[in-house]
Amino acid sequence: MKIMIITSSPNVDGLTAACAKGARFGVEAAGAEAVMVNLNRMKIGSCHACGNGWGPCLDTHQCQVNDDFQELHNSMTEMDGFIFISPVYWGDISESARVFFDRVRRCEAWKKDSTLQDRPFIAVAAAGGSGNGVASTLTNVERLLIHLRADRFDLIGITKKTNEYKLKTIIEASKAMVEYMNNK
Repeated sequence: MKIMIITSSPNVDGLTAACAKGARFGVEAAGAEAVMVNLNRMKIGSCHACGNGWGPCLDTHQCQVNDDFQELHNSMTEMDGFIFISPVYWGDISESARVFFDRVRRCEAWKKDSTLQDRPFIAVAAAGGSGNGVASTLTNVERLLIHLRADRFDLIGITKKTNEYKLKTIIEASKAMVEYMNNK
């Protein structure tokens, strides 16, 4: 079983990175393979809203903007579940996550058998600064997951104040998701 852990922070030693390490530990402790992806290390540009607003993404479910998106998007078909971890920027996901998931949504939302449909997702909003914006970030991610018809396994908010026990929550949620999938 493969679980993709997607992070979207340029800070490799911050709260988002600590959450990713916890998720990886939980996934591997439950016997699954963790596939780590840091969107900030990839070249993924924004959607161009091709043609009249919809390019080939509507019919072929592939984006015609050539960059690292295609390989990552295609590799998602090999995954059994996902853990998405974003820092909270301005009460929302990071910019690197926004451009990636905007393109995923365009390619997958109208697809009959979506790559992400019914696959379990854990979403983590990591607010390292003030701690504000966790709820709005998770609300926006939940809306995205609804559009993708993904199975919302858990939505977790974490701040500098709550990181001691919430990192344990991320580990346990990651284990529980793998165990849930093994028992399906």
